[in-house]
Amino acid sequence: MAATMLGALSVGARKAFAQKRGNLPKGFLWGAATAGHQVEGNNTGSDIWLLERVKPTIFSEPSGSAADSYNRYVEDINIVAELGLNCYRFSAEWARIETEKGQFSQSALDHYSRMVDQCLAKGLAPVLTYSHFSTPRWFAALGGFEEKDSAEMFARYADRLTRTVGDRLALAITFNEPNIARQLAAMPAFGELRKAAGQMFASAAREAGSNHFSSSLFVDPDRTESNMLAAHRAGYQAIKAGPGSFLVGPSLAIADEQGVGDVNQAEEKRRTLYGAWLEAARGSDFVGVQTYTRNLVGPDGDLPIPENAERTQMESEFYPSAVGGTIRYAAAITGKPVYVTENGVATEDDTRRVAYIDGALREVRRCIDDGIDVRGYIHWSLLDNFEWVLGYRPKFGLVSVDRGTFRRTPKPSALHLGRYARSNRI
Repeated sequence: MAATMLGALSVGARKAFAQKRGNLPKGFLWGAATAGHQVEGNNTGSDIWLLERVKPTIFSEPSGSAADSYNRYVEDINIVAELGLNCYRFSAEWARIETEKGQFSQSALDHYSRMVDQCLAKGLAPVLTYSHFSTPRWFAALGGFEEKDSAEMFARYADRLTRTVGDRLALAITFNEPNIARQLAAMPAFGELRKAAGQMFASAAREAGSNHFSSSLFVDPDRTESNMLAAHRAGYQAIKAGPGSFLVGPSLAIADEQGVGDVNQAEEKRRTLYGAWLEAARGSDFVGVQTYTRNLVGPDGDLPIPENAERTQMESEFYPSAVGGTIRYAAAITGKPVYVTENGVATEDDTRRVAYIDGALREVRRCIDDGIDVRGYIHWSLLDNFEWVLGYRPKFGLVSVDRGTFRRTPKPSALHLGRYARSNRI
């Protein structure tokens, strides 16, 4: 199954899918996602590890051992396969691979190579993210993506990783949500967040013996976006150089921006938050859509969440239909195939996760029925994990993780998604 899937994904241009209603395209990816720093644990060489521990910090708690997935990846991959999914999305940690500038760890490269092999052994298509927010501490101490040579440094890392695992990949993502800084900057409370983050960065710089410490999550996007776009392009070229022949693209954080009234700022907001990266996706092989909710946008910007709306643990509106709008938008702007590379909900009530999955997949089905080239649905997240500044409180996982023993327990929602995947029908 894996070899067939890899072959199908290597074809550059495919005609629009023509399927009987209910059946999904052959080779459609059903998966669950994780990110290295959020699940591996003890990522001590990364920028985020330091930022979690300095005083002051905006992180509610440190990541610590996370879900111990660096040691338990075989169990995690086996769970994905046992659920009936056919792909696993995970990220490599640049900080583990390039421990100091120009110094690469063969043992870390071998680790990620074993992860790819384990996916293939279990019949799963390996979907690899090259950068999922965290970067090496030394890179952040040089200025991160504010540094003019950052694109060259990222491409060097991408080249080294690809030469190790590229011959076995099914799909690759250069950057996870590289437009997140734009979204944060658009938040009403961003001014206070930036002030607090500035104090945290100053402490991190002193700790790292640097004049400046930068992280792509909280920095002013006007200082980093052009360099990150250049890094995506350079990384794309390095990855496509091979070995291997697979699709490469970025995954973008996109909310369903719904205009309210005849005059509203929805389209202007879309251009600001997504325009540059959707243009980058036009020059890539696909666009990854990562959607969790909608925003209502009026003449003066975002409107409050409707008073009677259900809210998630992220204080966003429970709105699974949002993914339909973002798939349509991304496909229309880029003209590229779409993968839903993240979609999910933060909730302690797993019955609501089941309802969310059902609502989201109905929208995926409608998009496919309308002729949009949607090639996969990857749920966030496989595991309850470390959700950055919010720590371990939000529960996105299909699988719960005991923080003391690391015991994994699939939730009913995991089995529910698996039934869709096994039938390849919505």
